[in-house]
Amino acid sequence: MALRPDSPNPKPRRSYKAAAVAEQEAGFAVTLDGRAAKTPAGGRLIAPTQALATALCAEWAAQGDVIDVAAMPLTRLAFTALDRVEGAHDALAQSIARQAQADALCYFAEGPQDLLSRQTTEWTPLLDWAAQALDLEFVSTTGVVHTPQPPQTLERVAALARALDGFSLTGLAFAAGLFESAILALAVQHKRLGGAEAFALSRLDEAYQEDRWGIDAEAATRTEGRRRDAEAVERWFEALDGV
Repeated sequence: MALRPDSPNPKPRRSYKAAAVAEQEAGFAVTLDGRAAKTPAGGRLIAPTQALATALCAEWAAQGDVIDVAAMPLTRLAFTALDRVEGAHDALAQSIARQAQADALCYFAEGPQDLLSRQTTEWTPLLDWAAQALDLEFVSTTGVVHTPQPPQTLERVAALARALDGFSLTGLAFAAGLFESAILALAVQHKRLGGAEAFALSRLDEAYQEDRWGIDAEAATRTEGRRRDAEAVERWFEALDGV
């Protein structure tokens, strides 16, 4: 189950003056001129923590004459959590386990040696952390030929994901797809890494090629957008913790 944050039809006109946070029994709602903001499915935009609701509110307040949801990464994640995760909790947890089956951090380059050395230096501490902190023993290899992971590791990843609430699971699934790594996604969720740091680790080979051959403007724009998404995932988890 691939997870891409939901967004409504592109760029509706802004019809409100002020965005605010209102505490309600179900959580903290984002309101627009006193009315509850809506998700694409028509539900209320309600966050489980005041910190997340405040961050969502800031995105709505920052909009101009039109609503550019592409520039509202936390709102898009909230839409996904509210509209798509209920009833799909186990399927989403299993999708993260499938990402772990082909985790990017387990596939080291056959060469050049300086790239392999950098991967070894940067990735090995994360593999060690996953084993020690989360009881996740991954098998690593060199090259791109698929190497199966131990069934108990994949079951453990699914169990860790399944134990999360819908909002945390949404962030973890999005991060795992963004980084192509369940290990990096879990590291951001557990505050072992920041979002930008995890993103940099996920693309060591790509960055190495850019250093050698350069990067065109279109690729640079895509990379910057993915980096902003990675930073947003970090903010998402912080806000869920009330920070």
